[in-house]
Amino acid sequence: MVSQTTTPAAPADTPAGTPLPVYAPGELAALAARHGLTMSGARPTLGAYIRQLWGRRHFITAFATAKLTAQYSQAKLGQIWQIMTPLLNATVYYFIFGVLLNTKRNVEDFVPFLVTGVFIWTFTASSITAGTRAISGNLGLVRALHFPRASLPIALALQQLQQLLFSLGALVMILVGFGQFPRPSWLLAIPALFLQAVFNTGVSMVVARLAARTPDIAQLMPFILRTWMYASGVMWSVDTMLKGDRVPHFVMVMLECNPAAVFIDLMRFALIDSFGASHLPPHVWAIAGGWALVCGVGGFVYFWQAEERYGRG
Repeated sequence: MVSQTTTPAAPADTPAGTPLPVYAPGELAALAARHGLTMSGARPTLGAYIRQLWGRRHFITAFATAKLTAQYSQAKLGQIWQIMTPLLNATVYYFIFGVLLNTKRNVEDFVPFLVTGVFIWTFTASSITAGTRAISGNLGLVRALHFPRASLPIALALQQLQQLLFSLGALVMILVGFGQFPRPSWLLAIPALFLQAVFNTGVSMVVARLAARTPDIAQLMPFILRTWMYASGVMWSVDTMLKGDRVPHFVMVMLECNPAAVFIDLMRFALIDSFGASHLPPHVWAIAGGWALVCGVGGFVYFWQAEERYGRG
């Protein structure tokens, strides 16, 4: 097999008739390295990538805020829809599951139980849905500018966190209206939301990479999220369902370790008086921290590994 060679263009001051050097691919790469030249768009090292992201932190926060502001700019009620959407969902779920299917039986404070579950689930579902559009929905930006592409899914996950914090005021009013008044345990909502935000961001980066390669994932995601929601105890009590021998042991373990259910339960434990420690699976904080660590770090590394391929092809 004959190796391919490269003949570089002659410098402008090269006398006519001077033979040009011919380089093999390996020699050309060594020559470029010797003069400090690197491949355009090459993936940086993980440490350098993290430093680049930190340098773009102001862009990330500004991009998230701008997307949040523009999200409902065409609607007459504007940002009120940030609160109305989960409330309307909770109302529908209350009549279908709480009244018609009677899942509120044996669940104390069912309305706070349901509304908390809907708000917290919406945070996860919206973050993952936004992740599917992080690259494919911003191809113009990706192709026009050089910046760490992880800025996009991180910014969109931050947008969903901002939206949740904005709507938590409505959740607090509902809780107070149904007799759940602020108490020291409400402070546990802070670490619970932090762990959930890290988990959401990691999963968002995973689906961002997958959807950048296969856009059909965005069409499949609503069905996956709907199935996941039904298995996460948003409208019914996982603890009540697992009592007795009604489900196989492996199903019990899967439901207890379901990350969405874990984060929902932690928020219910923090905010609802009647939702005590007996309703939580064993080692719940360790499970939540494990999901946040595995998905946050793993999702980030998984996304970084395809950095040079985003926006190409």
